[in-house]
Parts: sequence; C-alpha cells; structure tokens
Amino acid sequence: MKESGLERMVVTYCKKVGALTYKFISPSHRGVPDRIVIGSRGVLFLELKAPGKKPTALQLREIYLINNFKSHAIAAWVDDYDQAKNLIDWIID
Repeated sequence: MKESGLERMVVTYCKKVGALTYKFISPSHRGVPDRIVIGSRGVLFLELKAPGKKPTALQLREIYLINNFKSHAIAAWVDDYDQAKNLIDWIID
C-alpha cells in the first residue's frame, strides 16, 4: 500500500467516527505532519508513511516539537492503518 492509500483510509475512518480531519500543508515550513485530526480529547498531528517507511529527521523533529509544546496536541507517525485507527479512537473518546 502506498502512503496515499493509507491517507484515504484514515480520512474515511475519521468521517465515519465523526472526527474532523484536515490536510496539513505549510509551504513555508517543511516537515509538518500530513494530517490534523480533531476530537473531543484534543488535536492529533499525524504523519502517515507507507508500510515499512520511516519519517525523515525533519519530520521527527516536528513531531518532537509538537509533543513537547505545552498544549493538548499530540503528534505521531504511523505506517499502519490499525495504528492510525487506535490514535484516532483515543483522540475522539
């Protein structure tokens, strides 16, 4: 499966469970996660990867910065639909 396939599945699941999701593109700031998912527990920044692929150093840095900022936002990367689904389920409960 390609990253785009995983992204489509994530968007479909978010719609199914009532989570808001937006594509995150920041032209002046590289390395930001692919998706923003908003649920009742907060905001999830999600970097999606094709199975077996890893994030770049720049993407890992952005995930680290988001997770260490004093907010209710979390950031993670996944290369598997079930991992993404578990994080989305957590953010919406």
